[in-house]
Amino acid sequence: MTVAALDGYRSVLIAACRQAGLDGADAEPMRLGENALFRLPHGLVARVARPGQQAVAAKEVQVAKWLLEHDIAAVHPWTEPIVIDETAVTIWRELPRHRPGRYSEVAAALRRLHSLSPPDFLEPLTPFVRTAQRIDQARTLTVDDRAWLRTRLTELEDRYIRGLPDGLPVAVIHGDAYGGNIVVTEDDQVTVVLDLERFSVGPPEWDLTSTAVHRGFEWISSEDYRAYCMAYGHDVTSWDGYTLLRDIRELRITTWIAQLAVDQPKYRDEASLRVACLRGECGPRPWPWRAA
Repeated sequence: MTVAALDGYRSVLIAACRQAGLDGADAEPMRLGENALFRLPHGLVARVARPGQQAVAAKEVQVAKWLLEHDIAAVHPWTEPIVIDETAVTIWRELPRHRPGRYSEVAAALRRLHSLSPPDFLEPLTPFVRTAQRIDQARTLTVDDRAWLRTRLTELEDRYIRGLPDGLPVAVIHGDAYGGNIVVTEDDQVTVVLDLERFSVGPPEWDLTSTAVHRGFEWISSEDYRAYCMAYGHDVTSWDGYTLLRDIRELRITTWIAQLAVDQPKYRDEASLRVACLRGECGPRPWPWRAA
């Protein structure tokens, strides 16, 4: 996290905390990714979104309340979103001590989530959300690489618009389901769902593809992937639509790392490598991508 990026998030955070009756001056930075996380006093955590994400922040709070109403443990919102200069800040109760969910635990949580009837407030899946903006903002990539990514994005959008083959019934989906976003308390008693900004209604295979892609990069073992499929009851790689969703996922995680590389130089080589692989310059899969 660069000093400039941290200072920008912190100034917004302090203003939001003041509006909420809190003191954010000594907030402790926790993580800078799609959002910036800060630990506050009194067992609270603040998420500062990127500018223009007010609607997403409001949805996160609404989803959290909906999950809790359906007896699915989730992060607890402490207040409604606070908007400072078009930047939304949400404040949450800090989770108890926890660990990343094991693959079988993530799969079991998804199976339960996918069984719920979708609420009226959730919109259809938009798998390309923010991808174009990330490409435009990926200033550490070459002009040629960014142009190629835009063309690739258009190709995948066209393929997706043509439709997916028949698969599992449409359901509530998390959108970014992995062990960092589906965690388990240290006593192994409670599985907690967090990072709710990509919740939508769509093909459950979108959630399942995330872990299948990780297996494709050999980030997880074949044994863990088998346990994941057994816990959910389905192997998404056997579905005819898997290749398209895999390609979309790979583009998304490439543009995501390129976005991080702008403020965090340690990711710049990885971003360039991922683009080179997508462009066919590094041979066939599995490519040597590092999990970030």
